[in-house]
Amino acid sequence: MNLELLESFGQNYPEEFDGSLDCISLAVTCAFNKYGTLLAVGCNDGRIVIWDFLTRGIAKIISAHVHPVCSLSWTRNGHKLLSASTDNNVCIWDVLTGELEHKYRFPSPVLKVQFDPRNDNRILVCPMRYAAVLVEIGGTHRCLPLDSDGDLNIVASFDRRGKHIYTGNAKGKILVLDVETFEVVASFRIIVGTSSATAVKSIEFARRGDAFLINTSDRVIRVYDSKEIITLGKDGEPEPIQKLQDLVNKTTWKKCCFSGDGEYICAGSARQHALYIWEKSIGNLVKILHGTKGELLLDVVWHPVRPIIASISSGLVSIWAQNQVENWSAFAPDFKELDENVEYEERESEFDIADEDKSVDLNADAQQDEEIEVDVQKVEPVAAFCSSDEEGEDENALQFLPMAPEVEDPEDGWAGQDGMEASAVMLSSDPHDYEDDIMASKRRRMQLYDVSLPDAPTDETHPLISSKASKDKQQPVGGKKTAGRTKK
Repeated sequence: MNLELLESFGQNYPEEFDGSLDCISLAVTCAFNKYGTLLAVGCNDGRIVIWDFLTRGIAKIISAHVHPVCSLSWTRNGHKLLSASTDNNVCIWDVLTGELEHKYRFPSPVLKVQFDPRNDNRILVCPMRYAAVLVEIGGTHRCLPLDSDGDLNIVASFDRRGKHIYTGNAKGKILVLDVETFEVVASFRIIVGTSSATAVKSIEFARRGDAFLINTSDRVIRVYDSKEIITLGKDGEPEPIQKLQDLVNKTTWKKCCFSGDGEYICAGSARQHALYIWEKSIGNLVKILHGTKGELLLDVVWHPVRPIIASISSGLVSIWAQNQVENWSAFAPDFKELDENVEYEERESEFDIADEDKSVDLNADAQQDEEIEVDVQKVEPVAAFCSSDEEGEDENALQFLPMAPEVEDPEDGWAGQDGMEASAVMLSSDPHDYEDDIMASKRRRMQLYDVSLPDAPTDETHPLISSKASKDKQQPVGGKKTAGRTKK
């Protein structure tokens, strides 16, 4: 479908439930790649299920962790996937092969991980009750500086271009740090009323434009302009563009996100499966999407290009989209839809081989004879996939995963048999040597790092495990997992 047409018709937010994705095990968190063609879902049994979002089928399953996956992040080109688990491990995976490339062991639980939007060799890790850590892959790690009040409940996020890191603490203080030097570029405090501060729960950036939102514990979502924040500098007093809240129910927000074009904001309720959608420019509530009653929401993500939202509750990924109404007159302007049969009166010359009544137009014949050259080689970049500072799309980006068909009864001379026979010969010569070679090559590829954080709280329990809801959900996982484990 031509993506340029999406902007032209109707509103750009979902209106109704459009099916669900069952990952066999219980889904906990999810993330779209840059193009919205693949959806990675982290599960309660440690597996990562990658869905082909166009066909709504499972493209790959990575047996990533032993404990629940709590955070996921894609690289810009989609070749690498970053995952964090409740067992304090952070891993980087090759999406095509499903192999582990780097593994980092942290002393305390990890709440969030994120790839640098413009540098695949840099990740941001937010440990529980500790300063955020910037890790250079294969190199060193540095802890981000804390504010003078020393509060350790830190949330952090890269900005849209990866030039700055925004951090917020439980006392409402926001710091904007330069990625390279860690110098404080700007700072401000979120104050409720006259004096009391409110804790920062999350910071989210729009994919397009300069807007970002801050979800705070006073149940208000504040939207700011990042350019204005940096212009005001240290100890600035910026006014939010919008303040969004549920005035009737005073809902607390579990997860917030921007639409792909940055024009809408979606927030998931922490008390029920309900999604609230606001228009950013006006600040009005345009839609509330209600899921099944009694379910608790775990995660919400908006598709990068289309008006589609994926939300997670009760172990299932729910998809919310627009209602597609067939409009045939869009293809043929003179097409009329009839409610009942109508007797048709044909024109006199309608079925004549040559129309005698047609007026003669000499210019029309001349125009038809002119040859028009159509360029079939040049590929125009899709504007929806390009940033404002880019001229074209990334040619090396991974948009889809190749599928290998499983052949039950291969015929003689099937191409796959030659490879199988060759491997059988290698195994028959000395199977132990062959297995040792495979293990050695995997070890060479996978690099393990122990990250030492001085005075890190090692006795903390991850909030995903400590919540009662996840405890109840963990019980049936064992039986479910053994009953229907899908082949990779």
